[in-house]
Amino acid sequence: MLKKLPKEKMGTSNLGWLESRFHFSFADYRNPNNINFGVLRVLNDDIIHANSGFDTHPHSNMEIISYIVNGEITHKDSMGNSETLKRGEVQYLSAGDGIYHSEHNLHKTLDLRLLQIWIVPPKQGLQRLYGSKRFKEIDRKNKLLNIVSGQEGNADIKIYQDINIYVSQLEANKTLDFNIKKDRQVYFVQIEGSSQIKDIILNNGDALEIVDLEKLEIKALENSHFLFIEMKKV
Repeated sequence: MLKKLPKEKMGTSNLGWLESRFHFSFADYRNPNNINFGVLRVLNDDIIHANSGFDTHPHSNMEIISYIVNGEITHKDSMGNSETLKRGEVQYLSAGDGIYHSEHNLHKTLDLRLLQIWIVPPKQGLQRLYGSKRFKEIDRKNKLLNIVSGQEGNADIKIYQDINIYVSQLEANKTLDFNIKKDRQVYFVQIEGSSQIKDIILNNGDALEIVDLEKLEIKALENSHFLFIEMKKV
């Protein structure tokens, strides 16, 4: 089953300093038919304007991955971590029993765009984790890059939940295949450009729920930047 989620039908918010597109119910966007997709609870496509950001706030019992699309994010947290990340780089946080952090765009003129992904952990009260990885464009150009996995996976970034996150920047007219194992499902996000999967065309900001499919065949209709999350089927 393939279910396209056009960006025009997603929830949106504009706080002035922050513009967001919500793939699932979040903040003031409430849709009882769109709470989650398996263990994927939140996927927000955020634009944080220059010299602004999320001031210090708490999280607990959630695994949070930030994928930087454009601009720079500066992170600080109550564990003593502080760093700035750029395009294609990844930050992850398993909040465990509680952590405070802030996320800012300190650039004076340029916007920051990132995908904020929340994954439900396998149980509550797990040990807190924080880390990042400075991937290069060549790592994902015309191939699938596994940026996040579960503890038994192969990615450099490992969280507690049994998922895999892949990204790619695929040149126009090139294709990539991904075999989906039995009892697994995929949530696909078109970040930039456009792709075709089966007879479905996905443009910048669109998403696709993929269930009961053995092979994911992705064709770039133009230079295409995408991310997908592979997880247990529920």
